[in-house]
Formats: sequence, structure tokens, C-alpha cells
Amino acid sequence: MEGQRSSNPRVSLGMPVYNGERFLRETMDSLLAQTYKDFELVISDNGSTDETERMCREYASRDHRIRYYRENLNRGAGWNYNRVVELARGEYFKWAAHDDLCAPAYLERCVEVLDRTPAVVLCYPDDIDIDENGNKIDRKRLSHIPSSQRANSPDPAQRLRQLVRLDYDCEQVFGLIRLNVLRRTALILNYTDSDRTLLGELGLYGQFFEIPEPLFYHRHHGGSSGRANPIGGGWHLRAGWFDPRLKGRVLFPQWRQVWEYVKAIFRSPLNLPVKLRCLFWLGVGYRNRLGALAAEFVAGLRNFFAGAGRPKNGATRAAEAHG
Repeated sequence: MEGQRSSNPRVSLGMPVYNGERFLRETMDSLLAQTYKDFELVISDNGSTDETERMCREYASRDHRIRYYRENLNRGAGWNYNRVVELARGEYFKWAAHDDLCAPAYLERCVEVLDRTPAVVLCYPDDIDIDENGNKIDRKRLSHIPSSQRANSPDPAQRLRQLVRLDYDCEQVFGLIRLNVLRRTALILNYTDSDRTLLGELGLYGQFFEIPEPLFYHRHHGGSSGRANPIGGGWHLRAGWFDPRLKGRVLFPQWRQVWEYVKAIFRSPLNLPVKLRCLFWLGVGYRNRLGALAAEFVAGLRNFFAGAGRPKNGATRAAEAHG
């Protein structure tokens, strides 16, 4: 089978990619230059139409740690992010976006933390924002809460309290995660901001740890998912990025997120009193979002009765699947 190797590495890097030729070489070079060598790089190509396939096959032919898989159709970012988790074989797992960069010591530092601290389920370093040319950019941070203090409490209810907030970016999702814990979650679902829901669920299983070294370079450019599919244009407008079949459908992503948080709490191994405290802090976290939930519900009903909620026919869905 394409991409198969025999021995299992300790770390799996999962790269979901679609038409990533612009930054792909630089990203793969930064991953292959890691000082920690016991890893595999699993690439899932979501039907790219540019030079992505050729580049990936070229790198895979030179480095046995690379496993390359390709789909004929673009099945959406949500499916592709989960696909690399399914294919991973390591003890620890990291999503690797095709346009971000990692310093050489990234994996080595994170593995050290996870090896010595069983209570930590996700380890990530400090990060630097860069532009399309790799130059550092200053971007306003959303939260007054230091990143190192978010989700580091030994109390899962307090960790959830911090992680359901909207005043932080979700770069932690690109940290190094215990794979057996990650697979107990719902992973990336097909609605906007489901990465935040995933972080909240991971926080129910253990603590996060931030390494105070800038070892992660998060790239911002015109084609990145956040800019090409901004939440500011409406949470429902990004649905097609997660799942092409949902493009143009009437959705209630904020209501879906509340429900997924509740499911995550009851799916967790926590005892009932702790689960009830988690539900309490979830309610507190959404106290200031009642207006947004109400507005989404009204807008969704309006669009549905205007005809936007009618299912598309098979031909239209097939066309959208090509991305």
C-alpha cells in the first residue's frame, strides 16, 4: 500500500495539504531538520491540482520517514486533518500545516516535557508570527491571560473554563499531543472553530505545557485558512473549507459548538461532580454569547425559509467536492 513503512516511530507529524506548493518545500525542510530524529511525516494530499504531489513524491523518495497519501477529490480540511491522525503510528502526534515552520529543537523540547510529565497531554512552544516572506510581524494578542497560564491548572474544570473563551488564538492545536488521548476526542469536526472545541476536550484529559522558547513560526498570508475563510464574514461561511458538502447550507455552528462541548464533558472519564463543575463553567463562558447565539438562530431560520436550506442535488455536491 502506498506510504507504508514497517517500524513505528515515537512521533508522528501529520500534514494535511491542498495546493500547498508555495510554502511546502520550506515547511518540509524545517520538519526534516529536527534535532529529534525518531519521527514520521504523514502527508495527506486532498486532491491538489498544483505541484504539491510532485514535491511530496520527490521528498518521499529521498527520506524514508515520509509517507505520502493522495485523494482524488478535495474532501475538506476537517476530513484531511482527521485522516493524518488515523494514519499516525507514533506515541506522540503533531499537526503540521504546510505553510508553518518549526525551529530545529521543536520536537526535542516537546518530547522531553511529555516524557517526564505524564499529567501533560499537550506541549507547545512559544510562537512567532511571520508573513509570506518569513519576516516577523507584530500581531495584537487577543487575551490578557498569558498563554503559559491557560490550561495548566490541575483542575480540569478550570482548564475548560480557560479554553472555552474566545479571547485567544488556537495555535496550541499545532503542539505535540499524546496520540492515545487525541484519539479519544471527536477530533476536528465540520464546523467553524471546532479546533477550539478540540482544545477544550483535550483539556479535560490533562494539562497543557508551554515551552518559553519561540520554536514555532506561524505564517499569515493571503491564502491561509484564517484569511481566506475569515470568521468575521460569518461563522457559517467557513463551513465549505471544513467540508465542501456544506457550502451554502444553513448551519448553526455556534449552537453546534455548545452541544459538542457538552458531549465532550460527558464523554470524558471525569467523575460526575467534576463534570457538573465543567458544565457550570461552560455556562459561564457562554453567558456573554447569548446574543450571538440568538442572532445565529434567527438568521438561520430566515435563510432556511428563504430556501437556502434545501439540499443540493448530487451533481452540485460533486462539483463542490473538487474544491
